[in-house]
Amino acid sequence: MSAPRDWAELLRLSALFTVPGDALAGAAASGLRPGARTALAAGASLCLYEAGMALNDWADREEDAAERPHRPLPSGRITPAQALAAASGLTAAGVALALAAGRPAALAATALASTVWAYDLRLKHTAAGPAAMAAARGLDLLLGAVATAGSRTSSGSSAPAVRRALLPAAVLGAHTYAVTAVSRTETRGGAPGTALAALGTTATIGALAGARRGPLGPRSPRDLARTVLAGAYVATAARPFLHAALNPSPPLTQQAVGGGIRAMIPLQAALTARSGPLAGTALLAGLAPVARRVARKVSPT
Repeated sequence: MSAPRDWAELLRLSALFTVPGDALAGAAASGLRPGARTALAAGASLCLYEAGMALNDWADREEDAAERPHRPLPSGRITPAQALAAASGLTAAGVALALAAGRPAALAATALASTVWAYDLRLKHTAAGPAAMAAARGLDLLLGAVATAGSRTSSGSSAPAVRRALLPAAVLGAHTYAVTAVSRTETRGGAPGTALAALGTTATIGALAGARRGPLGPRSPRDLARTVLAGAYVATAARPFLHAALNPSPPLTQQAVGGGIRAMIPLQAALTARSGPLAGTALLAGLAPVARRVARKVSPT
């Protein structure tokens, strides 16, 4: 019988802390305060993310038997049928939660679910893999934007929210692309150029996320928050990427992937601070140390 720790390992619970920030950053990009539909979008995101984790291990069970025999499926702690059932059930739950937030949110969640399944079953080991993962993160942020806007617009159109959320979605997608590209060699190592490119991407995103907005003068609390969070993002991701570029061994490459995953939290918080409530920004920032502690017990990769 599978133990709770086996499921925690399969579902990468330590990486789950990187998910709610997508919805909050999307809500901030919409220009509206988060509400009940934002919470539904966050719930949908959590379900779809976990569905992707279970499906990933189901699809890679033969590869993991050779390279990672300690994982739940190859070690026999969870059966392939259980993993596939969990992926299917979590996908259905995610789309249902999004539907409760409105039709635009349901459409975004369906597109996100389709991208997740396409990545795990077909695209992961192709050149399109990093782009598919980047698209999934971008769609997750858009899900938060359209869900939040769905309850506040009299016309019911989510187009304005989508337009405002495109830039932060692209920023989050660019970071995801870099992390996914590095992860493709985490069991073998040997890709210093990829880690170096990820380091450059991190520096560029950090500069953009922390850039000053508006005229010169005293910095507002919002500007200060963005600058500090952008610095935290760079500090979290850059160092392990640099180590992997200098020594692309499997352990350092895996650490780079883990650092890149954890760095999503301060990046989401910085994006939220652009126009969202600072209370939500502080809440997101507070998830970072929690994720770090949980990652010591359950690996995010």
